[in-house]
Amino acid sequence: MTEAAKAKTVYETIAMDDGTEVKFPGKRRLLKESTVSADGTIVTRFAFRNGEVRTFTLAPSADLLTKFAAHGIEQKIGDEVAGLEDVEDMILAIDEVMERLDSGSWTAQRESNGMAGTSVLARALIQVTGRTPAAIKEFLKGKTNAEKLALRQNGKIAPVVAELEANKKKKEKATVDTDGMLEELDA
Repeated sequence: MTEAAKAKTVYETIAMDDGTEVKFPGKRRLLKESTVSADGTIVTRFAFRNGEVRTFTLAPSADLLTKFAAHGIEQKIGDEVAGLEDVEDMILAIDEVMERLDSGSWTAQRESNGMAGTSVLARALIQVTGRTPAAIKEFLKGKTNAEKLALRQNGKIAPVVAELEANKKKKEKATVDTDGMLEELDA
C-alpha cells in the first residue's frame, strides 16, 4: 500500500475534565504523557477518551523510582527482541540497543527487524573470514537488512549458512524426544 493510499488518521477533540482539550487519533482510548521537572519530579498524565484525566506524580526521592526505572529498562531493551525467535539473534539485538542507549540515543531507524538471521550470518562470516566476532559484529552493524540477506546468498557464505542452519534445526529437534512421546501412546 502506498503512502497516498493509506487512510488519513481522523482525530476527535475531547474536552477533558481538567479543562484541557485533547485530540485522540483513530480509535485510541487512552493517551499517556510524562513530564520531568527541573527537580526531577515526574508527572504522568493519563487522558481517557471519555474526558477523564488521571495523573501520577513521582518525586525524585521516592522509593518506587528505582523500580519504575528498572521496569522501563526491561521494557525498552526487551522490546528490541519482540518477534525474534532465534536466541542468538536476540542477543545481538540486545547488544545493539544497549550500545545505542549507552551512546545516548533512544531510538534507531530500523528496517522491520534487521536482526533476524544475523547470528547465523555472523557465525558464517567468522568461519569464512577468520575475523573475530567483534570485528564481524562491527562490520554488520552498518549493513541494511537487504545487504545482510545478499551476503547470506554469496557463493562463499551460503554453504556455511546452510550448514549452520541445518545444525541448528538438528539441535532444536533433539531437545524434544518425540519417540518417547509416541511410546506413551503405546503404553
